[in-house]
Amino acid sequence: MEEILKPSRNCWQQVNARRAAFIVDGEAYFRALHESFRRARRSIFIVGWDLHSDVRLIRNEDDGADSVKLGAYLDRLASARKELHVYLLSWDFAMIYAMEREFFPRYKLKWRTHKRIHFCLDGHHPVGASQHQKIVVVDDAVAFVGGLDLSQWRWDTPDHLLEDNRRTDPDGKPYPPFHDVQMAVDDSAAVVLGELVRERWTLAVGKKPFVMKSAPDKDDVWPPDLKPDLENVQVAVARTLPAYGDRSAVREVEQLYLDGIAAAERFIYIENQYFSSHRIGQALRGRLKAHDGPEVVIVLPEKSSGWLEHYTMDVLRARLLESLRKADEYSRLRVYYPRISETPHCGLMVHSKVMVIDEAFVRIGSSNLSNRSMGLDSECDLAVAAGSDNAIRSAIARFRNRLIAEHSGVKVHDVEAALEKTGSLINAIESLRSRERTLVPLSGCIPPEVDRWVPESVLLDPERPVSPNELVDYFVSPEQQSSAYRHLVKVILLIAVVILMAALWRWTPAGDWIDLASLRTAGDWIRKQPLTPIWIPAAYVVAGMAAFPVTLLIIATVLVFGPWQGFFYALSGAELSAVAVFAIGRCLGRDAVRRFAGSLINRLSRKLSASGMKAVITFRIVPVAPFSVINLIAGVSEIRFRDFALGTFVGMLPGVTATVLLADRIYETFRMPDLGHFATMAGAVVLVAAGLFALRRWLRSRRDGQERDRRPTEHTQ
Repeated sequence: MEEILKPSRNCWQQVNARRAAFIVDGEAYFRALHESFRRARRSIFIVGWDLHSDVRLIRNEDDGADSVKLGAYLDRLASARKELHVYLLSWDFAMIYAMEREFFPRYKLKWRTHKRIHFCLDGHHPVGASQHQKIVVVDDAVAFVGGLDLSQWRWDTPDHLLEDNRRTDPDGKPYPPFHDVQMAVDDSAAVVLGELVRERWTLAVGKKPFVMKSAPDKDDVWPPDLKPDLENVQVAVARTLPAYGDRSAVREVEQLYLDGIAAAERFIYIENQYFSSHRIGQALRGRLKAHDGPEVVIVLPEKSSGWLEHYTMDVLRARLLESLRKADEYSRLRVYYPRISETPHCGLMVHSKVMVIDEAFVRIGSSNLSNRSMGLDSECDLAVAAGSDNAIRSAIARFRNRLIAEHSGVKVHDVEAALEKTGSLINAIESLRSRERTLVPLSGCIPPEVDRWVPESVLLDPERPVSPNELVDYFVSPEQQSSAYRHLVKVILLIAVVILMAALWRWTPAGDWIDLASLRTAGDWIRKQPLTPIWIPAAYVVAGMAAFPVTLLIIATVLVFGPWQGFFYALSGAELSAVAVFAIGRCLGRDAVRRFAGSLINRLSRKLSASGMKAVITFRIVPVAPFSVINLIAGVSEIRFRDFALGTFVGMLPGVTATVLLADRIYETFRMPDLGHFATMAGAVVLVAAGLFALRRWLRSRRDGQERDRRPTEHTQ
């Protein structure tokens, strides 16, 4: 096999590790972290997709649960060691994952802990992307990289018992068996990973961490119970970083996958949570079609967790597997899922991201075999190539056989014996498949009707940042996307409804049910109340807090008070409502608002903070989110109150004016549905539509010009 690892092509750096270990499943990983944290003196960096303050690191029956909860444990360590700084960086998650995350993590991991524990939610990524790296670095002396977050639903033992009272989430609820893999390294490899997490922290927070790198202490922070699998080995660090701001894209992870597949001679062994990357699929198809290609064994979960992923990622997986099976001319492909129990049926949740090529190459990391892990999410993998070193080759083979043995419910020596006897990875696995706990062939088929309505991977699993305009282009052709066109369609429908209602009122018995005199009487009563000038603005404030559509309120106001007085009430009420919800957002803070607004908070708060009044005016003229959501997000951004209030007033003027004009003409058409009123209403419609069209073109031309000015040239480093 040719040398796979090539810095600047498929990895960032290749550096020495005095010790390296393969850590299988959460029990061993959490215990190793506990031991390393206990020895930390200067710095602990934890970078992950998710963190949970109440996750338990040690779960033996004789251990007190509270004493080993992550947040409390780190708090005690920081309090006891004056030089220790702890940095916790977690993805600033999308709303869709809100129910899977800890509520108010900032309060539990920052405000309620020692001042030298620093916590940040990382939102420094393109819209739709995630911070997916899972890295822990202790004193720049030992580092851990793989698929495991310090989160709920991650802890399990290699036994993967059907029932295990230790396998519970922080609320005490049990969850199914879970499998994952991590890799530990020290020496220069740990130093390089320390540089990587510091860079990530600086990007997310906007300033460098307080702690500075220094030579490791004499005290060894390597976990004493963790036996190294490799010694004095070169370890490569491969990354995925999406193009963002002034940063160019980095796609080392993808290139390393492609180079590894191309170099395989006998066996490709894969474990992964997802399988949807079209480039990886294309590379595997090419090897399967070749007469002298390798065997390919892929271990996946039986199905993804959650209905949403089942009907999205599993559908994309089924399409890719079907294409691989069509290319498998020499029957060298097998796809399995690990079964823990047949009665009752229970499959193992495979969350690991592992690839082993022959006995000569191994990689462990955070990257899924999905398009987004190749170019959209931030990822970090570690890789080792054996070259001619037989000790490394033996260690890689033992690791692969250990995984197969775990999934097959047998001992490692059983796998080794089967491999020696058959000379085939596929035949060895098949010979061990006579037990309840075993690897089961995965069909991955989906119903045709589901396949028809699920979109292609360009939408569900993008490989690069997708702009909102591209997302719309996927569904609707650009010729149909004019904002004026959409508004005109809505207005035409509204006119049709008005004409229909007017006709019913004028020429059918339904007119007896529509008593405009009674409506006018009710409006007169409201106008004459002494507290009306207070009630109306108060109603806008209450409606804003309830996220009630402000446009409907404006229409109702005009119908009751007429165009001139209604305009005053509508504009002042909308302004007061915006200011009130802005104040609520400022009081609640970013974490609480995220529960309401989801990942939208990231891009809107950045725009509001950067552009100030101009952004507010733009969002009022061309809304990108509901009225109350924008107000709430503005409250947690860095925009000044004065800029927000003035921008809201200026930005609301065109919309309120247009709404008042249309509402008044519609009311008059109801009141007197003759040709003159219809003509007046039609003129108002044309005027409003033309104004919206002109505003939209002007704003879009400015936005496109700004995007062209700041768009970086994407290239692979």
